[in-house]
Amino acid sequence: MSRSERLLALIQVLRRHRRPVSGRRLAEELRVSLRTIYRDLATLAQQGAPIEGEAGIGFVLRPGFLLPPLMFRDEELEALVLGSRWVAEQSDAALATAAQDVVAKILAVLPEALKERVEYTALFPVPAEERAQDVVDGKLLREAMRRERKLRLVYRDGQGRKTRRVVWPLALAFYERVRVLVAWCETRKGFRHFRTDRIVSAEMTADPLPRRRRLLLREWREQEGISESAL
Repeated sequence: MSRSERLLALIQVLRRHRRPVSGRRLAEELRVSLRTIYRDLATLAQQGAPIEGEAGIGFVLRPGFLLPPLMFRDEELEALVLGSRWVAEQSDAALATAAQDVVAKILAVLPEALKERVEYTALFPVPAEERAQDVVDGKLLREAMRRERKLRLVYRDGQGRKTRRVVWPLALAFYERVRVLVAWCETRKGFRHFRTDRIVSAEMTADPLPRRRRLLLREWREQEGISESAL
């Protein structure tokens, strides 16, 4: 790996971490010495990258830092294509179309040699044989999460019993055969997981979430033992 490639890789590693990360951990991820990491961090800072921190505390890249358009590596192109194909197979129509649009936009700016690599990437997700079908449009659930609004649900449990719930939508988990809405349930006074194929009806209310979604997500992660990098 050349030094320029290593500097770009360091920027990408810093972007993945929302909290300060130690120089030693950066060195381990990039497989270089700690001395090299400190030297590269100083170089990036001199070039205008808003990196904050110091040895013994950790380093973080402030949000908003933009790099000029970069050439994609083979693994990055494969990740984009495989991810878009998985979304097209596993999600609702709106997300599937969005995934296809993302690839189309990327193709529009790639040189011909890379376009061919994208079009002939031989990585394919295997669709589930019996995927549960949702009644409620997933677009509504995602909009409620983005706008941080409460949802009024009619939910059917595994025994077919229906209940009415008011929930604070936090996240959607995509499994091979089902999707799950993670939410705070006002009825149960706690975090609950709702299979989307069992949601009979959903209505987004005008009521905002009492607390910011990102804070609730953090509490849910801590309760479930899920690291921030996993979501």
